[in-house]
Amino acid sequence: MNNLLVTGGCGFIGANFIRYLLEESDFKGRVINVDKLTYAGNPLSLTDIEKRFGVRYVFVKEDICERRRMGEVLDRYQVDSICHFAAESHVDRSIASPDEFIRTNILGTHTLLELMRERAKTIALFHHISTDEVFGSLGADGFFTEDTPYRPNSPYSASKAASDHLVRAYHETYGLPVTISNCSNNYGPFQFPEKLIPLMILNAREGKPLPVYGDGLNVRDWLYVRDHCTAIWTIMKHGRRGSTYNVGGRNEMPNLEVVQLICGMVDELDDRLSSGGLRKGLIAFVKDRPGHDRRYAIDCSRMESTLGWKPEESFESGLRKTIRWYLENNEWVSQVRSGAYQAWIQAHYG
Repeated sequence: MNNLLVTGGCGFIGANFIRYLLEESDFKGRVINVDKLTYAGNPLSLTDIEKRFGVRYVFVKEDICERRRMGEVLDRYQVDSICHFAAESHVDRSIASPDEFIRTNILGTHTLLELMRERAKTIALFHHISTDEVFGSLGADGFFTEDTPYRPNSPYSASKAASDHLVRAYHETYGLPVTISNCSNNYGPFQFPEKLIPLMILNAREGKPLPVYGDGLNVRDWLYVRDHCTAIWTIMKHGRRGSTYNVGGRNEMPNLEVVQLICGMVDELDDRLSSGGLRKGLIAFVKDRPGHDRRYAIDCSRMESTLGWKPEESFESGLRKTIRWYLENNEWVSQVRSGAYQAWIQAHYG
């Protein structure tokens, strides 16, 4: 893998993956980051990478659905492998407006697979990033495995399920070398503030209400983003082509407990709440969202037994690192929340 195309590399997980590749991993090649720069794509998350790594990092503003232009990118940079993050990913947005989820997540993935099929002799791997939400909802017991039937319950998860099936079908039908990973909920630095953990951190810091859906007992497995990055790279290097791997943090927790932990840590790390009270008093229960899956839990034993990967962070250690990052990076937070970075994007990329 000398010229690795990363789609959606200005998003939360993609930016962290690029950082991991260039700063910590044994990858010695060039990263070509293609991102459309929608509301959640922020190139300012990688400005220091661009300065420090020079020709080993290339950014291209492009839409993965634009087949001709994406073909030109693949040829110009002699792409020999692809790691596909680019996706619309926020469930609430998919409920309100599903069209873009269908276009990007399904048609965009299909476009990339077709381009790879045309270049089958030169592209050695297509790794597809997916989610545990494709499996639907679990009861009180059990875990999602790689053999769990798909049962998506939101437009977002349905679009990701469709893209997973396309990737698998292109391997079975055309023999393309692919791998797929389905991950649990990620958290960590550079995550867009509409997601649960950064939203709660920032609202808690500012003494704003902390909205919790329903009774707050929906359970998720939480995966620190750097652990996810190490898993992806492990799969890309050593995973069996045509296989799927579940990636989880082994950190099951109800949403309410997550918010309560955030409150306690922000109380400890930040004393700016004018009332001097505890942040737990800011928790406000709101109407549950439609199709809200009750519980997700990942069985990542295949990763552990066949590839030797395990998450390094406990939820508490990863959460503390995440809170510190948001408290210490006010400039990035203010740019994202105000939308000011969009003006920077327009000035630099049009």
